[in-house]
Amino acid sequence: MPATAVKPYHHGDLRRALVTAATELAAAGGSEGVALREAARRIGVSPSAAYRHFPSRDGLLAHVGSEAREALAQRMLAATAGIRGSSPRSARARFRATGRAYIEFALDEPGLFEVAFRRCPPALYVPDDPSPYAVLSDALDALDRAGLLAVPRADAEVPAWVAVHGAAILLGEGMLPRDDRESIIEATIDMVGDGLLRSRPRA
Repeated sequence: MPATAVKPYHHGDLRRALVTAATELAAAGGSEGVALREAARRIGVSPSAAYRHFPSRDGLLAHVGSEAREALAQRMLAATAGIRGSSPRSARARFRATGRAYIEFALDEPGLFEVAFRRCPPALYVPDDPSPYAVLSDALDALDRAGLLAVPRADAEVPAWVAVHGAAILLGEGMLPRDDRESIIEATIDMVGDGLLRSRPRA
């Protein structure tokens, strides 16, 4: 989700405009770059008007986190949009594309990825729709329907998520060589496949 210029606010949904401006700040600088006063300045309203909608920075960041997770989910969905059918091969391809898109989003949009998974007070949490976890779950459901899972369906989600999220964090923070990005992504997805999937699809 590349940053774009925020248009001055005139009429309409001020709360929405503030979230949009703050999301662009997050895309540029992560959670540390998000300030309610700056979001207000960008859309041309007073800080006092902004504070009526978001009394705390944590509240604003909770909304930005939801926006960031939705952007991640949309990237995952876009990566699988061209994969048609319900065959075992299609289910595998959809699963691989979902995992790759997750990691690539983290590397392409580090600010948004950081905010997406920033710890949030439970009372302030804002649900996301679509959700990255739901997109992953749908991909695993397709594998299960195709008879490809080698583990119980309930045991598949956490290992798959941990693997791709861990690779995203380690690559994004420079703990793994970015020059080896492609091979690391492929190796991670291969490892998940080796652990979760049958070596031979059932007919």
